[in-house]
Amino acid sequence: MFSLDKTLTVIKRELRDKLLSKSFVIMTLLLPIFMFGILGFQTFLLTQESDEGTTIELVSESDLVLNNIQKVFQERTFIQNGYYKVSYSQKDRDQLQSFLEERRSDLLKDKLTAIIFIPHTALNNKDVEYYSKNPNNRTVFDKLRDMINNALVETYFEDKNFSQEEIQFAGMRVGFNTFRVSADKDAEEEGVGNLIASFLFTFLLYFSLIFLGTMMMRAVVEEKTSKIVEVLLSSCSSKDLMTGKILGTGITGVIQMFIWLLPVIMLITTSVFTLPADFNLKLDMGMIFYFLINYFIGLMTFLGLFASVGAIFDNDQDAQSGIWPIMMLIMIPFFIAITSQNNPDSALIKISSFVPFSSIIVMPARMTLVEVPLWQLFAAIVINIATFFGIFMLAGKIYRVGILRTGKKPSWAEVVKWFKYQY
Repeated sequence: MFSLDKTLTVIKRELRDKLLSKSFVIMTLLLPIFMFGILGFQTFLLTQESDEGTTIELVSESDLVLNNIQKVFQERTFIQNGYYKVSYSQKDRDQLQSFLEERRSDLLKDKLTAIIFIPHTALNNKDVEYYSKNPNNRTVFDKLRDMINNALVETYFEDKNFSQEEIQFAGMRVGFNTFRVSADKDAEEEGVGNLIASFLFTFLLYFSLIFLGTMMMRAVVEEKTSKIVEVLLSSCSSKDLMTGKILGTGITGVIQMFIWLLPVIMLITTSVFTLPADFNLKLDMGMIFYFLINYFIGLMTFLGLFASVGAIFDNDQDAQSGIWPIMMLIMIPFFIAITSQNNPDSALIKISSFVPFSSIIVMPARMTLVEVPLWQLFAAIVINIATFFGIFMLAGKIYRVGILRTGKKPSWAEVVKWFKYQY
């Protein structure tokens, strides 16, 4: 028989133990510091990463192309100040191979960064050849691509009676200024803020589900092996105990998640912080509230799974080997949610946002990137609630049998039989 009073007692015990534990305090404080630290360190590395001293040998089959490239390159500050050292030579395709052999030693000893060969055909297809010890140097590509393109465009139109301004326009890239169209608002310019928010939501869900889930599993294993569970079951039923543990840990998780989201909440509710114009974060408190509700339901669902695994095994090592199916239920939606940044309205993302377990992670990522109809948000919540109750019933049967069993490690076939036991 389910007892609300006893369940509340277990919830209070879980909240007291979890909220005052060192691991909770450390992870609550450490994760934001870790995330900002990683971003700061990455920014530091990018600022410290230097391509100063890069030496390039530009080789062209066409004197005209070579002259235009030299003219374009000499207008750039990083070449004028010697940051990049570029030399120019005219050679045809037949001479290229012997030239590469001559310079092979310089390329391998880093005396020469790269040789760029521009064939006659580049005036038709804009394909050039890059020879280097490091042929995947994106920094060099990004700096030189537009410059070479402008020189090729200028050469192509040189005898076609176009003005210099028209030639420069032809060489410009197309820039996309993105605007979100919604049902009840005017079109608003979209920045990178929501892309970052989508990744943040996805990462926090992924990390928290695994962190609190494994914590729950280890707590159940510890209570089982130390015989504490026998004392607890003398004053409450296994259903009361499991319900209290899941709800207590779930509430703890929501408190922790709310603390992690405080900087985001401050960004969208106050004007204390001024964001760059291209950041343009489009979130509101309704989305934060939905995220927390969705997270609470999803967390309780996975806590039920982790608790049942903890009840099956007698030690952490066996339990770790038994959680891989649960980990797949978290990892696969995580990777799907990450891909939503490319196209959040793709069929895969739409379907995944309604699939049990997957919906918990994918729907929050999707709703930050596109306007999701209200009925779809509610449908996802209903699916998650139905999933929770289904898992809760199955986990309860495993928990009540497994929590008092010790000794021989049960097979999965034996665990399935536990569903039929009557108590």
